[in-house]
Amino acid sequence: MSQDTKNVVTRFAPSPTGVLHIGSVRTALYSWLYARQNKGKFILRIEDTDKERSKKEYEENILDGLSWLGITHDEFYRQSERGDVYKRHLEKLIADGVAYVSKEEPALEGQRSTVIRFKNPGRTVTFRDEARGDISFDTTELGDFVIAKDFESPLYHFAVVVDDFEMGVTHIIRGDDAISNTPRQILIQEAIGAPRPIYAHLPMILAPDKSKLSKRHGALAVTEYREEGYLPEAILNFVALMGWNPGNDQEIISLDEMIKLFTLEKIQKGGAVFNIDKLKWLNKHYLKLFSLEKAGEEILARFPETLKIKAHSEAKIFKKIVPIIIDHITSFGEVRALAEAGEYEYFFEDPAYLKEKLLWKDEQDSEVAIQKLKKIALLISNIDDVLFASEAIKSAVWDYATEAGRGSVLWPMRYALSGRDKSPDPFTLADILGKETTIRRINSAIKTLEE
Repeated sequence: MSQDTKNVVTRFAPSPTGVLHIGSVRTALYSWLYARQNKGKFILRIEDTDKERSKKEYEENILDGLSWLGITHDEFYRQSERGDVYKRHLEKLIADGVAYVSKEEPALEGQRSTVIRFKNPGRTVTFRDEARGDISFDTTELGDFVIAKDFESPLYHFAVVVDDFEMGVTHIIRGDDAISNTPRQILIQEAIGAPRPIYAHLPMILAPDKSKLSKRHGALAVTEYREEGYLPEAILNFVALMGWNPGNDQEIISLDEMIKLFTLEKIQKGGAVFNIDKLKWLNKHYLKLFSLEKAGEEILARFPETLKIKAHSEAKIFKKIVPIIIDHITSFGEVRALAEAGEYEYFFEDPAYLKEKLLWKDEQDSEVAIQKLKKIALLISNIDDVLFASEAIKSAVWDYATEAGRGSVLWPMRYALSGRDKSPDPFTLADILGKETTIRRINSAIKTLEE
């Protein structure tokens, strides 16, 4: 490294012309990690000089997303509030003879407009990229490029260089789509007397088919992931490993570990592939670390109002089903859809039955099913109320089920308790529902078969 890492200053400089996406989060995260690792400074700068496309709601979305992820900044700026700084530098460049006011040919009939152009020395620019090595550009073909529409309207290449200089930015970590911007910016740096920062350009994030990543591949705004019940820890873990690795096969990596292990040299050169299944896997890992109390709060918040009322009134049952729900989801957002599809109603309300569903496969004799359900009811009625739990229930029924055929015994028992094709095993269900409700539902199923 050519600069003292003790004085590291990094920045994340999004334009508020759209919402915060995964690619931008990665840029922010890597910049934040490097600053924190070196006990430096991380700057958040909103680049809103494009007045027509910049929107306040996009800025709010960016700030909200970063805050939710825990990517905190040490300093905050808006380019729209720094007009005097840019004007001062523009005036000096013109006074130094390295920029000039140019009259432009009108695009349509009308008056000629004026812009401020940079006097390009037309030479080869070579810079060191920490992720890619030395990169060279011949800047001759750029000509005298525009750096401002007027003294009040600086363009991106000029404003970003001035800001990085004034804010003491030492390391610029950004997407590789900005590599082609670097030669212009280096020429401007030299003209205003700014030291050259260290660059690290990140590989593009690609869709699974190696095409450009888009929303149809699962790449949503960060706030949309939050609404879908993904956890910030999972998002950060997922993003960190798209374009960088800690040098081993470690998949689960905390923010503290990232700070210790992150290096610019281990940034990959090839494109990183967005894998929604990996994000879901990571999210499930972090979801399982939740306490049952906190997980219950998240689940309850996504229940429809009628189900929420039932869950409150049957708090003991709700507490028992929380770990079951957690086992069957990858994000809390799935709870809402499952609840609306009736997946949890049977825990709180006796189900209705389809007679044919109570019959096991080819066993179409209702009388056989009735006798088996009656036997189950008798066996579990002998369990002491205090001992009525899944293991005791299984112990009471298992020998009979083994003798008479497990499927033909356990299927009608499970369907009698849930009224659904898919549900937890009958012993777990009976444990959750309790002895009285379990026997009542089995008797209700018997009545359905007798009709």
